[in-house]
Amino acid sequence: MPYPDSTTAHYWYGEGDDDRHRRAVDVLQAFRLYRAAELAMRRRTRESMAMGENELLVLRYLIKARGEGRLVSPSELARYLAVSTASTTAIIDRLEKSGHIVRRPHPTDRRSIHVIATEKSDQEVRDTLGPMHARMMNAVRDMTPEESRVVIETLSRLQDAVDQVAPHEEAHPG
Repeated sequence: MPYPDSTTAHYWYGEGDDDRHRRAVDVLQAFRLYRAAELAMRRRTRESMAMGENELLVLRYLIKARGEGRLVSPSELARYLAVSTASTTAIIDRLEKSGHIVRRPHPTDRRSIHVIATEKSDQEVRDTLGPMHARMMNAVRDMTPEESRVVIETLSRLQDAVDQVAPHEEAHPG
């Protein structure tokens, strides 16, 4: 019996734990709904910018790196995306062709280059994602310190739980 139902919840969770179980299910369902909304937003963003997921990830990474004063090499992007250098080169080529990034010689290593997001791409990302980020900030800005702590700790525990999933772990061990 892999999953409890309302008649067997006491077997799995102990008598009196039904309320805790229902609350846990409600919290996880809320996170699933948020995740689905976020995935849909990402798809709409990619479509509006006529980009794939990795192209958008590269732009956001490069914009953040520029804000930190860091230079980014193509090999760093390959590691970040966990894709081959050939795939990274293809992504860089597409973004350069569309005017979103430029390649520049590295200032201290003549054998290498770094990749920079253009002002055009920075502005396009801000125009596309800025209003959504503002709405998200408004949604959480008035949380109390205790509410913030609970949300952060919960997200951290959920991250730990999903990080422990092995690549070929059975869905229902036992």
